[in-house]
Amino acid sequence: MDIFSKIAAGEIPSYKCAENDQFYAFLDINPLKEGHTLVIPRREIDYIFDMEDEELAAFEVFSKKVARAIKSAIPCKKVAQIVLGLEVNHAHIHLIPMDSEADVNFRKEHLKLTEDQFKEIANRIYSEFNKL
Repeated sequence: MDIFSKIAAGEIPSYKCAENDQFYAFLDINPLKEGHTLVIPRREIDYIFDMEDEELAAFEVFSKKVARAIKSAIPCKKVAQIVLGLEVNHAHIHLIPMDSEADVNFRKEHLKLTEDQFKEIANRIYSEFNKL
């Protein structure tokens, strides 16, 4: 079981933002911006484009709902969707609140947030997600 599967299973703590039976969303612990969220399939699969069409479509629809929750919880112009996938061998989408393209530069210094800040941000997103 990879690290993301352990997070989705609750074996490793995370700051949950949203979930359903197929997918799980949680705050990135090394965020570029407040609200930087990772969305993963619960099923272990390394490469997003190896997902079956129906699963990939459902993954995008779930991510869209999470992005809407982020935008409601975190003031921003848009929520960026980025797929990199080299750090962890588990398909995932980065959803990052943005006001400019500079906000999604992975080479810039990442935020250092406290546990209380992470909890508060995750709770806001989770609350907005459950309203949708």
